Amino acid sequence: MQIAPLSLFVSATLLSLSVSAQDTATVTAIETERTEKQAELDNYTQVLDKHLSEETRLQAQLDLLRQRSAELDKEKNQALDAMNDIYRRLIDDPSLDISAAQSRYQQAVAEHKQNKEDIVMQLAAIASHRKDIEQIRVTKHTLVNTIASLNDQLSTARIERLRNEFSREGTLEVDHTINCKRTETLAACEQRGQQLGLQKATKHFIDQIFANLTEQRVVEPKRHLAGAQVQVVSSHVVGSAFSGQGNYSVNLSVTMRGDVNNSRLCSLLNLDNRYCSEYGSPLAVGYQASYPTTFSDEQLTFSNELSKSAPVVSVARMPAAPDITTEVAPQPPKNREVELTLRSNVYDDEVFINGVSYGSTKLVVNLPTGMHDIEVRKLGYEPYKANLNLRRARTLNARLVKKPESIAAPTPKSEQTQSTQQANVAQPVKVVTPDRVINETVIIPAGSFKMGDLTGNGLANERPVVEKVLSHSYVMQSKEVTVAEFRRFIDSSQYVTEAEKGKGCAHYKNGEPVWEIDYNWRSPGYEQADDFPVVCVSYEDAKAYANWLSGDQGMQYRLPNEVEWEYAARGDTTSEYPWGNEIGRNQANCGWCGSEWSNKSPAPVGQFSANAYGLYDTVGNVWEWTQKRASQDDVTVRGGAWNFAPSLARVSTRLALAPDFRANYIGFRLVRER
Repeated sequence: MQIAPLSLFVSATLLSLSVSAQDTATVTAIETERTEKQAELDNYTQVLDKHLSEETRLQAQLDLLRQRSAELDKEKNQALDAMNDIYRRLIDDPSLDISAAQSRYQQAVAEHKQNKEDIVMQLAAIASHRKDIEQIRVTKHTLVNTIASLNDQLSTARIERLRNEFSREGTLEVDHTINCKRTETLAACEQRGQQLGLQKATKHFIDQIFANLTEQRVVEPKRHLAGAQVQVVSSHVVGSAFSGQGNYSVNLSVTMRGDVNNSRLCSLLNLDNRYCSEYGSPLAVGYQASYPTTFSDEQLTFSNELSKSAPVVSVARMPAAPDITTEVAPQPPKNREVELTLRSNVYDDEVFINGVSYGSTKLVVNLPTGMHDIEVRKLGYEPYKANLNLRRARTLNARLVKKPESIAAPTPKSEQTQSTQQANVAQPVKVVTPDRVINETVIIPAGSFKMGDLTGNGLANERPVVEKVLSHSYVMQSKEVTVAEFRRFIDSSQYVTEAEKGKGCAHYKNGEPVWEIDYNWRSPGYEQADDFPVVCVSYEDAKAYANWLSGDQGMQYRLPNEVEWEYAARGDTTSEYPWGNEIGRNQANCGWCGSEWSNKSPAPVGQFSANAYGLYDTVGNVWEWTQKRASQDDVTVRGGAWNFAPSLARVSTRLALAPDFRANYIGFRLVRER
């Protein structure tokens, strides 16, 4: 009699029921909480939409009040003029009735005063409403992070449940009959029968394990990838007999325990391998080696837009010419304009003529005849200076010499030697002087990309996907602005951040942002060093730093807009992260990402591999402020953080916050105008 399936089902279930029920209860509890939090988020989204509509209505009313203020002011002045006129006439004709003019002026003054009070009240209502909107947005990004964290917990719980289900233990009775071979002894036939019986038992056992998996429909199609095995704990013969026809029958009782290749559990459930990396070999790191970081002149574009104070010039990118001066036209009459052509032996330089920036070489510009101060600058090089008496068309070749203490900028491909592979790797600009360290910068080439949620895993505000074109290259700091860099700004300008003069800085406590009065960029709630990203800075603080750095360096710095940030962070990829669609393990510093800083603090900048454009920490570490559009009231942060779930560190994730919000998980980096 064949009783294996029934015996296995009863025995295995009895031995693992409590563990399986506990695992399922955990998964169910997480799913329930996630559903509740998602409902909360949906509700807050609706509330926020209503508040935004109400704010639009209040703003429209304020605009009407301001328009009416101008009208009432005009009416008040006209009424005053009319009353003054009748007073003058009253001197010659004391019998004149002035009551109508007085009433008109009194009414005009009263209406103008009331309108001013209405404007004040309307402004107060808008300010109060915006505080509510700010709180709702903070609550929303808290819920988004909570839901993402619950998704991580759910994945972990599912893996643990599957592992426990594969590790069940049970006892099976199995009957098996074989025909003894004429050439084998009875003892050999008996041994072979028992071995085949054991094989039959283990096959039935593994079948029952798969049949009773909670997520059997998901796992079964990948059964061949599971590496599932059976360990025989014990076995004994219940009964056996030989028949007269040379058959041997055996009834075995076998106690077995399941086993599985734990590193394969994630593939069985279609989950990110990072949930299983602790069971098997960690994922490979170091994708940087396959990424080029050098761009030729042909890959770069330069904008022709200059400041309004500068003459319009034609800017083009061409190889450097020999150091010669060429006459291209006869000397023009005095005070006429002539053409000056400027070239240099480096790229990404900046030309100043009489103190005004004219962009990069090669440069062709029309200037008045006479004396002109020419200067060509580039970080890491001694500036080239010349006092030129321009009388006719000239070509000037500037040769810049590297500073001894600098690390040179990347050399164009046309100037590279082929001696070693290392010579083809771009080195970002880094200048070190006794009193400063300037953030390294990299060139982001012009191009186009699809912006938004390309994989369908994003939030609602990441859709729809939009094609964006960046027609000009730009320069971006390769790392977040550090504590040391920000301190130099504070020491130089005596600037006081909003956290230091307000209610402090927010930090995460029990899953929610909590304000801490004593937290600021100097003391953010965790130990930090000079090479940590500066945090607890608001949007306005970041803009103040950019303005100061622009004056300090003589070049225009600002926050990147969202298009620039996402294009640069993608690094010419279409995946969720620079290395693919899975966060992996110890690839970045975000919550539950497996780094030594995850859920503890930011990491020092540049601890993980850079993306294709040479940018570090665009995944995790700290959220980064982006420049808001003129029509926006809120500001968007990008990139995720050390205490936010990995799914929020995707390249297209967006969180909207009030400009004066600051937290110990928000920092910034800058772009430089070319």
